[in-house]
Amino acid sequence: MKTPLRWCALVPLFALLGACGGAPQSDTDSHPRVPVEVAAAAHAPINASWSGTAALEAEHEADVVSKATGVVLKLYAEEGQRVQAGQILAQIDPSSAEYQLAQSQAQLKKAQATYDRASKAIQKDLIPRTQYETDMYDMQAQAAATRSAQLQLSWTRITAPISGVISRRMVKQGNLVQANQAIFHIVDMSPLTATLNVPERELGMLKPGQPLTLAVDALPERKFVGTIQRIAPVVDASSGTFRVTCVFDNAAAGNELLRPGMFGRIDIVYDQRRDALVIPRSALIDEDGETAVFVIERAATKPAKPRAIKPKPGDAVAAETGKPVQPELVARRRVVKIGYIDGDRVEIRTGLEPGERVITLGRDAVRDGSEVQVLPSSASNTNTSASNAE
Repeated sequence: MKTPLRWCALVPLFALLGACGGAPQSDTDSHPRVPVEVAAAAHAPINASWSGTAALEAEHEADVVSKATGVVLKLYAEEGQRVQAGQILAQIDPSSAEYQLAQSQAQLKKAQATYDRASKAIQKDLIPRTQYETDMYDMQAQAAATRSAQLQLSWTRITAPISGVISRRMVKQGNLVQANQAIFHIVDMSPLTATLNVPERELGMLKPGQPLTLAVDALPERKFVGTIQRIAPVVDASSGTFRVTCVFDNAAAGNELLRPGMFGRIDIVYDQRRDALVIPRSALIDEDGETAVFVIERAATKPAKPRAIKPKPGDAVAAETGKPVQPELVARRRVVKIGYIDGDRVEIRTGLEPGERVITLGRDAVRDGSEVQVLPSSASNTNTSASNAE
């Protein structure tokens, strides 16, 4: 009688287990896979370059100053106008300079006549030699004064010292200007230069004449080509850098699109590898003084417990259980040695083989041995590499 009673006590327990779902969950269900994006290591060309930022400057620019004092009668140029060297830009009232020139010319005629009479008299010994020399020196001094008056008159015509574009006009018509006062500022738009402060470790990599490219925010769709014009012969001890001057032929770019003052990014390519093993830079992990990546690998096959699960039509099934096959992937940390870095790409010297997949997004959420799930968008780009690796 004791045995039937004992079985009757266990019936409610079996019913409770059946209501709770039966057998306990598998380890796979209790440890969800980390979703990640991956990229395959592949051979591709990569450049070794140095990048820096700098502002563009005009190689030739000048302030146009007035050498004479007077009222501006007329302006012949305006901001944005292109002018040539020697072109008249403004006219200052010449009345005072013309008066001084006329007065000097009259005194020169008088001194010239006196000298002519002294020349004839000295030939006949009618005047002492000292008198002749005095008249000669007076005539020469007055001739110099006349040339000075002519120069003062020419200064009333303000002309361009260099060819370029008027970037600024500082006076208005009718203003009184003083000697050495700036009136215009002229900028030669081509060539333009940019000065970079490059770390001294790059000193042996850069040479005058090397090509480079420039990108500016104002013209994001354009790349401008230039060259290294000169390199400073000394290194600044306080900053550990040396100056590299780059030059750009703005006229060759078409319509002088670049402007002085623009801030741009300059890339100098000093070497190239045509068949390097390359991965995205976002896959790198720098920790503990090492550079590593997470590589996607197949997990070791574990024997599955028999469960009566009906597979869906078309699913691959295991012969023992009838359960759909779901290959498990894990992330393995691997130390690598990198080479050149070119933008968002990096060269791998050792540690990876072509076709191996590395985690580019989601690597912060995984650890060595973590189970991962490759997102479909990334997996589609790496199916070929995965199949070859298998």
